[in-house]
Amino acid sequence: MTDASERLQPIHHRMPVILAPALRDRWLDSGFRDIEVLRGMLAPYDTTQMETFPVSKQVNSPANDGPELLEVIDTG
Repeated sequence: MTDASERLQPIHHRMPVILAPALRDRWLDSGFRDIEVLRGMLAPYDTTQMETFPVSKQVNSPANDGPELLEVIDTG
């Protein structure tokens, strides 16, 4: 988890760390030991690469699961 990006702050104060494709191999390399470089990867993802849309509040419970949770809902 990391601090929420500017785009996600109205939704929640934290967000999962999302690694850019170019960083994935380094993150998964068990031999790479540069802690400062690894810490630098734990940053909010570039919000220009993200899209947000309203979904059902059912996503707030782990008891709910299914593709319908990703459907855009009308808030107007």
